[in-house]
Amino acid sequence: MIIEALRVFVTVTEQSHFSRAADLLNISQPGVSLHIRNLENELGAKLLHRSPKQVRLTEAGDIMYQRAKQILSLYEEAKQDIQLLQDKVTGSLQIGASFTIGEYVLPSRLAEFAVQYPLVTIQTTIGNTEEIVQAVRSNELDIGLIEGDTSASDLVVSPYMKDEMILIAPSTHPLAAERFIDAEMLQNQVWVLREAGSGTRAFSDQFIRDAQINQKRSYIFNSSQSVKQSVVSGLGIAMLSRWVVKKELESGELIQLRLSKQRFERDFSIIQHKDGAATMAVSMLLQRLLTLNE
Repeated sequence: MIIEALRVFVTVTEQSHFSRAADLLNISQPGVSLHIRNLENELGAKLLHRSPKQVRLTEAGDIMYQRAKQILSLYEEAKQDIQLLQDKVTGSLQIGASFTIGEYVLPSRLAEFAVQYPLVTIQTTIGNTEEIVQAVRSNELDIGLIEGDTSASDLVVSPYMKDEMILIAPSTHPLAAERFIDAEMLQNQVWVLREAGSGTRAFSDQFIRDAQINQKRSYIFNSSQSVKQSVVSGLGIAMLSRWVVKKELESGELIQLRLSKQRFERDFSIIQHKDGAATMAVSMLLQRLLTLNE
């Protein structure tokens, strides 16, 4: 089908690589090459300059890429209109979420959505905020849910929900007995942090800078779960979402360090590419996510 060939061509162009396109489309690399070759034969023109490291568009390929994007968008709109006539929401969704949202917020939301729309196929990717932003920008994901905001001009950013960030320590920590602490009491402590590119790390770094806190030492992990378990084990203190540590606070494994009665909040946001296809499945998921937080 010509639509499939156009989808392969667009993916190869945006990834600048045959094998990466094959991985994203879940087809073999020879299959990708065959689609491109058939399209070039049909058009009677070379669309891509190929090299071992990357591919780039020819002049004819640039024209075809622009038109292919339009054709694919119109095709998705037609599918959506037909689905509306049939009163069914079908298709597939590629959803991305940063770790805190993906591990603690999104699963219950998707379970409720899946019950209401069982014909929609859902694939979820979990990564840090920067990874999700880049995946939405490259059209690998239909929707991304991230911690904080992004300045990417090619994305539409919508507020989703507020998230409370709290300072945590193991129950055996010297500060655990304090009802309230001040920033001076946090000087020269050992901190457990997320990796660069994480929304949680960005928030922690901003807090540490604003409070002018000197760190005795820091340890870095690439998931909030690892940070949490490291604090439970006594490695140091950390700042995490209340979503992440709710059970450990209730069980007494962790305690919250309350800083002069201050409350720390950040935004969870929904991001989409400005030129992303507005399918019925995407529209219904957005409606469902936003309704649950009203």
